[in-house]
Amino acid sequence: MSKKRILMVDDEAGFTRMAKFSLEARGPYEVEVVNRSGDALSTAHRIKPDIILLDLIMPEMDGGEVAHQFQNDPELCEVPIIFLTASASGKAAAKGRLVSGNYLFLSKPVAVSELIRCIESCLAKSESQPSDSSAGGA
Repeated sequence: MSKKRILMVDDEAGFTRMAKFSLEARGPYEVEVVNRSGDALSTAHRIKPDIILLDLIMPEMDGGEVAHQFQNDPELCEVPIIFLTASASGKAAAKGRLVSGNYLFLSKPVAVSELIRCIESCLAKSESQPSDSSAGGA
């Protein structure tokens, strides 16, 4: 089984270090970490991720702005994104995850097993959907 490429964009270096180690140790993943949101787009073009884990609140550019860049990029617009946030409401945090639009939001701290479950679910969903880049827009 080939490794899935994950791009993790989060300004918390301690969190990304731990998450990268945990994901690579427990699954067929190759994780590239970006701690500056301004580097996300160029890194995504370089590594061609299968999925993106994106912090919502970052100092340089927030996750919504970064996601907007990905959505407007023809090479990256179909890459699934999971938002990670420490700012979810108490109710959402108690549930562990929240879906808004086409995005999944996970509350930090998140258990590695839950993160893997969500990654696998998003990857399976994206692989089962036919890609039609000639459709001229979504």
